[in-house]
Amino acid sequence: MARRFGTAKQAGIASGTGTKTLVQLVAATNHAIAITHVAIGCKGTSNSQAPIQFELVRQSSAGTMTSLTPTKNDDSISDSLDTTAQHTATAEPTTGDVIHVFTVHPQTAQRHVFPYEAQPVCGAGDRVGIRAVQSSGTDTTVDVEIGFEE
Repeated sequence: MARRFGTAKQAGIASGTGTKTLVQLVAATNHAIAITHVAIGCKGTSNSQAPIQFELVRQSSAGTMTSLTPTKNDDSISDSLDTTAQHTATAEPTTGDVIHVFTVHPQTAQRHVFPYEAQPVCGAGDRVGIRAVQSSGTDTTVDVEIGFEE
């Protein structure tokens, strides 16, 4: 990997009342990416609302989403990022392995930094996404960020 770090983030996504992919990264066809961190912030108003399960998952299709441009963490690097992203699924992608599960109360936020030796890797040309799995049926607005190294 060339040690280029990037972040794909989107604020104000409605989590929905079922399963919904919030942000998806697509690794370039010529190299893999490592996931460095995931941050999820919920904007709920009820302290009695059930926690929401968020999953970091491998995905084998694009689904239907809106394009999202990842940002470089170091703007002094002249190369552009090869990783692309999209957000807010209206048609869910095909999901494979669940890599990591986060449970977040709708009035809180959580940031998980993966240790270097335990960073999930998304293979060349593959996809990884963060999805909300709602069982309570309550829609919550969330901010999502996925950090990566390519």
